[in-house]
Amino acid sequence: MRAIPLLTLLLGGWFIVPAHADEAQDWLTRLGQAEQQQSFHGTFVYERNGSFSTHNIWHRVQDGQVRERLLQLDGSAQEVVRIDGHTQCVSGTLIAGLGDAPDSSARTLDPQKLKNWYDLAVIGKSRVAGRSAVIVSVTPRDQHRYGFELHLDRETGLPLKSLLLNDKGRLLERFQFTRLDTTDVPRDSELQASAECKPVALDRDKASVVKASQAWHSDWLPPGFELTSSSAHRDADTKILVNSLMYDDGLARFSVFLEPLNGEVVTDTRTQLGPTAAVSRRLTTSQGAVMVTVVGEIPIGTAERIALSMRNDATASKQ
Repeated sequence: MRAIPLLTLLLGGWFIVPAHADEAQDWLTRLGQAEQQQSFHGTFVYERNGSFSTHNIWHRVQDGQVRERLLQLDGSAQEVVRIDGHTQCVSGTLIAGLGDAPDSSARTLDPQKLKNWYDLAVIGKSRVAGRSAVIVSVTPRDQHRYGFELHLDRETGLPLKSLLLNDKGRLLERFQFTRLDTTDVPRDSELQASAECKPVALDRDKASVVKASQAWHSDWLPPGFELTSSSAHRDADTKILVNSLMYDDGLARFSVFLEPLNGEVVTDTRTQLGPTAAVSRRLTTSQGAVMVTVVGEIPIGTAERIALSMRNDATASKQ
């Protein structure tokens, strides 16, 4: 659940009185706890690149377990079920940003860490889905990440609306509830996946998981980003072992995929879809050519620099 500010509110966020920073940290702490403690269900809209979609969500916290089901209501039926942040099944082609990697666990926001890379401030109040909200601005201190505007429910701390803008004030993404119920706990039947929701199963090579984390690294990362997980799996079609690394600054994240080319001729690419950048670059190592792909909610120039910085510890890489 993320964010995108209206330009006037965003501009107002650049001139916040520092005294509001502590209050903003308190609200982000509540936000980090809310989805791990509060059951709810509702309907939200998601906007990216001028395209809108509507979704139902059921979110239940029970006996220490967080179970969640998302269902797209317009267009083709698209569904995802997650337990404690791990995807159990999917159907359709999920819109980027709403589905998680199958082994991606829930994150806990750490305002103390975030304030090293973002300016945090309470900039006002609003009303979303009939509920009173406080507006928290999260403004990046460099050009390597995006800014957020979060409208947080005063009662629960849940995000009622989130807005995401680039450094030029351009709207990249919007998430906004139109209906939210925090009183009735979702029933088992509402959390049950449909027959079209297919189980997620990855053929993980555990030996390669260790190898991936030891062999590949980046010579350059934006300040604050750290390696949070690494893995390797065989592509279902080509059977080629693909290494993947995930980096996180506590709010934004991106993934790096490294795939041996085995003589295949490929073209470097760079694309941006809303907040999501995807950059592929060919690197030459003593073991052969490798395609490096960086995908994440970071500026495309940053993604390109990261792709070109990837190195292999076992055999020195070069462009």
